[in-house]
Amino acid sequence: MLQRSRPKKRQIAPSTKRVRVPRASSRGEDQVHGFLEAFAQLVPTTKWAVLPRRRGCAPRVPLTCVVQALVFHLVHRFGTLGEHFALLFEDALNDSSSSERRTGLPWHVFADLMRCALRPLARARRDKGCFWRGWRLVAVDGTQHSVSNTPQNNAALPKAKSRRGRAAFAKIVTSVLLEVGLHNPLAAAIGHDGRSEWELTRSLLAQLPKQALLLADRLHGCAAFVAQVLEACERVGSRFLIRARSNIKARTLRRFKDGSRLVSVPVYAKGSRKVLKQITLREIRIRVTRPGHRAQLLRLWTNLLDPAEAPALELAELYARRWEHELYYREIKRVLRKNELLNSHTVETAAQEIAALVLISAMLARERVRAAAGEVPALSISFAKSLELVRSLWTVFALGEDIIPEELKQELTERLYAHLRECTTPPKRNRSCPRKVRQPVSKWPRLIDNASHQGDISFRIL
Repeated sequence: MLQRSRPKKRQIAPSTKRVRVPRASSRGEDQVHGFLEAFAQLVPTTKWAVLPRRRGCAPRVPLTCVVQALVFHLVHRFGTLGEHFALLFEDALNDSSSSERRTGLPWHVFADLMRCALRPLARARRDKGCFWRGWRLVAVDGTQHSVSNTPQNNAALPKAKSRRGRAAFAKIVTSVLLEVGLHNPLAAAIGHDGRSEWELTRSLLAQLPKQALLLADRLHGCAAFVAQVLEACERVGSRFLIRARSNIKARTLRRFKDGSRLVSVPVYAKGSRKVLKQITLREIRIRVTRPGHRAQLLRLWTNLLDPAEAPALELAELYARRWEHELYYREIKRVLRKNELLNSHTVETAAQEIAALVLISAMLARERVRAAAGEVPALSISFAKSLELVRSLWTVFALGEDIIPEELKQELTERLYAHLRECTTPPKRNRSCPRKVRQPVSKWPRLIDNASHQGDISFRIL
């Protein structure tokens, strides 16, 4: 039996540079074939000017290719960065060289890259579920990524205290501004320098899109943060809906017919009781009940002051969609990431890995939108199945770029999208889980029996 052998990659002389540089496809948004074209659409070649230029001779392998190979490497479950670099480009890069190049990359390369690549994706006519009364639904929230116990990580990152002592692994805090209806990241801040989630989220306010409705949880429900959100929203014409903390006092100015209130909240100077200013907000108090379980009280603040424009009951039901942000983090951690820990051995490369995961999630959000084609909701297409099939197709196109004709690529891509439209998931059921952890850090209750409750949820304005 004859066996077909794959031709060897052509070696590149050190004085020349023949690595393939991807170009944006001219076929339009719905005609993207392969990883390089998808990445070029996410980050156009005109945006690569943000990458720094080093002194001396130009490197044999451009920095743009190293970054793309890193993202492609994290898409796959097995293999090394050098092997995946060889799949994409007409050159080879061994593991030691790739590690050296990653270690020398300054962080602002990835920060600027995310700022150029992450942008709104939903369209009002095509993605109606991503909007509410003309407002683009976005949410902001944070999470933590565990890093391995290497000497570099342990020296740079402190470990949290638990009931039994120090935590097993150190954490890197990440905050993401998310387009809720598509699980598309709009901005991301990574706390590799020790910044808290509150500080990271505050830095994302400058990238809030126009005509958006921002959803945020109780961590951000204080007057100091809401005052900054209010200024950011006024600059771009956006609105917010934030769950306020229960211990903050507010003075009622007016009560509306739908049960909401117009309140005045004082903003204090940091570390003192000096009032800097008063901000006027609309407050909605809600009683959330489920048959057979204790009622829960919610307190929401918004700058949608007109009850006719934004009824209180609709806003109460809308706030429940903030939970989509938690599902987005589950997709990144449990489906996209290879294991429970980041694979990087230093804090800087771990931050690069998180940034690459965010970029991959943005690329997959675009693939789900293309597969949905306006016929089904994009979020009804399984993220896990999309990742598995798109990963396989990108590998095939990378291996056979010079032998697969353009018409065959088009046919394979269309069949992939048609199959994904058949892999839709049913609507998610209403579910509530206890707010407990197995190893309490501070005042959190301890989780012993893992249980969840299902049933219809009712909202009542107080």
